[in-house]
Amino acid sequence: MRTRQILCPTDFSETASHALSYAIEMANLYRVNIRLLHVMSTPYGEHNYGEHNFGIVAESSEELKKKLEAYSEEKLAELIAEIEPAMDDLLSVTPVIRCGDIFARILEDSVENEVGMIVIASHGHTGLSHMLHPNVADALANKAKCPVLVVK
Repeated sequence: MRTRQILCPTDFSETASHALSYAIEMANLYRVNIRLLHVMSTPYGEHNYGEHNFGIVAESSEELKKKLEAYSEEKLAELIAEIEPAMDDLLSVTPVIRCGDIFARILEDSVENEVGMIVIASHGHTGLSHMLHPNVADALANKAKCPVLVVK
C-alpha cells in the first residue's frame, strides 16, 4: 500500500464525496496519490437489440457521449480544485473517465494501475431496492485483488 495509489470512484453524489474525504486522509497517511475515477453510463440510444434500435434520443449517441464526457471532466476538475488543498504538497490527484459497466471499469482500472486500495461509497440500498440496484461496493469487496474500504 505504501507505494501504490488509491482508487476512489465517484458518481459526484454526496455519499461519494464523503468517501473521497476518507481517500484523502488515507493518501496523506500513506503518502500515495489518488486516482479519481468516474464511470459514465453508455448513452441510452447506443444499445441495439437485434436489427432494431429502440433507444429514443434527441441527439446522436456520439453527441450525447461528448456532452456526458464534458460534464464529467468539469465535475472532476471542480472536485480536484476542492481537494488538492487538503492533500500533502508532493501528492497528486489523477482524474480518469471511463465508459460502460461501472463494476467492470472500476475492477479493470484497479488491476491495470496496480492500486493499493479502493475507497468507495456504499449507497446503502436495502430490501427490494438492493435487489433492483446491485451494490457495486459489495461486488468490489468480494472481487477486487486489493483492499476495499466501503464508506457509508
